[in-house]
Amino acid sequence: MPSAQPVSGTLDTPAPARPEPSGPAAPPRIVPRRRTGQWAAAALVLTLLALAATSVVRNDAFQWDVVAEYFFTTAVLRGLALTLWLTALVMVLGFALGTLLAAMRLSANPVLRAVGWGYVWLFRSMPVLVQLLFWFNIGALYPYVLGVKTVNLLGPLAVALIGLTLHEAAYAAEVVRGGILSVDRGQLEAARSLGLSRWRRGRRIVLPQAMRAIVPPAGNMLIGTLKGTSIVSVIAVQDLLYSVQLVYHRTYQVIPLLLVATLWYVVVTSVLSAGQYYVERHYARGAERTR
Repeated sequence: MPSAQPVSGTLDTPAPARPEPSGPAAPPRIVPRRRTGQWAAAALVLTLLALAATSVVRNDAFQWDVVAEYFFTTAVLRGLALTLWLTALVMVLGFALGTLLAAMRLSANPVLRAVGWGYVWLFRSMPVLVQLLFWFNIGALYPYVLGVKTVNLLGPLAVALIGLTLHEAAYAAEVVRGGILSVDRGQLEAARSLGLSRWRRGRRIVLPQAMRAIVPPAGNMLIGTLKGTSIVSVIAVQDLLYSVQLVYHRTYQVIPLLLVATLWYVVVTSVLSAGQYYVERHYARGAERTR
């Protein structure tokens, strides 16, 4: 029986290769947008600032040597101390009276609301210089108060304190009232339903949230009051501005002495601005907004 012959001509053909799975596509390259206009504007502003700074520093008319000579003199530092004292006292008394006025404006009593509104309307309508001059000449209307001559009772410093405090209280009342109204009323209702007393609701619920809205305008008022105290120089209160005026009336070096006062105002304002930043950050804890 013949044996089976192998089939000739057959080849081992390899199986077709499977395509390899392709990996994730590479992310497209992000090319930042060219902001030629912004860079050109920034360069222009920096150039102008450099030219202005150079002109101020190299201009001999500013007399920077005289500025350095009088910057730490006793008269200037005494005027600066009075300015700081007057600013602090006006802010404390102004916000104390302003808080009372805000409570009157938020009261359910229509008489209290009307009186609070009338006070704010009147003192916000009068320029602070007019108020100071009015109190300075109060002796023409009331020569005696409790048997004492008004001219002896109200000196220039007392007049400045009264006039600035009454003026500041009108603005502080609106700041405090706006801060209280910014608190969600639903939280007060929830606190009332928990049985919290009125004092605890105000201290634990209203005040911490109201301070977020009160601190920024209060900081602006503080800085404004610091600079606004310079107006008391017209009634001979020896604040910072009046102190340098006494010096340049004697030496006729007006520009450098005004620069001394300006630099001190800038220094104190910068310190107060830094303090305002940290106070705002303290009361902004837990808020959703990003400072």
